[in-house]
Amino acid sequence: MSGWLAIAGLGPGAEALVTPEVSAALAEATDVVGYIPYVARVAERPGLTLHASDNRVELDRARQALDLAARGRRVVVVSSGDPGVFAMAAAVFEAVESGESGWRDLDIRVLPGITAMLAAAARVGAPLGHDFCAINLSDNLKPWDIIEKRLRLAVEADFAMAFYNPRSKARPDGFARVLDVLRKRCEASRPIIFARAVSRSDEDVRVVPLAQARPEMADMSTVVIVGSSTTRIIERSGAPLVYTPRSVPA
Repeated sequence: MSGWLAIAGLGPGAEALVTPEVSAALAEATDVVGYIPYVARVAERPGLTLHASDNRVELDRARQALDLAARGRRVVVVSSGDPGVFAMAAAVFEAVESGESGWRDLDIRVLPGITAMLAAAARVGAPLGHDFCAINLSDNLKPWDIIEKRLRLAVEADFAMAFYNPRSKARPDGFARVLDVLRKRCEASRPIIFARAVSRSDEDVRVVPLAQARPEMADMSTVVIVGSSTTRIIERSGAPLVYTPRSVPA
């Protein structure tokens, strides 16, 4: 039996936002490998083995998946959102590069998904309608000074910004430092979008000016989007619409 490995994005949470391509791969799989809460989103069935593991063991998880595929299994490594955005695709390729030579010849596919960043942006309008960047605020795999440097340069370049992993119990102060950097360099009215658990039952999306943004508004289930200097808010009877125009004044 010829094995294969698919690295799949399950989207932000709702089943309707899982792509047909990912659903088809899961239907063919013999094994699903991933972080515990993501594997829990995959329905059990005869012939399918679920391999759930804890956080911060991405390389071990990747090696396990590659070993299973090398033994002829049909393996899906699951991530939330898109697997190439701060997720398992990079970890798998790190393992391929440093691992067994035979892994390089495996049938490996990356199946894209809807990112939390894009799902959050869609909820409020089009805040990423012009140039934007995404920054992972976790300092688990990179030092804080790199995060702050990238943040400062992104503000200077006037990107709209999407922040992943803004605040956790282990890192309660990092997002406060981010807000301090923003307040020193951006106008107080700059729109900030706090989008928590988008597409899930506990979804909560708030749009506030930078002056009203507080660290406790974010957690690890929140994507934070910061508008650029040109981002606009359209007030209306319901929730406001937020968008960044497609053009930039000369």
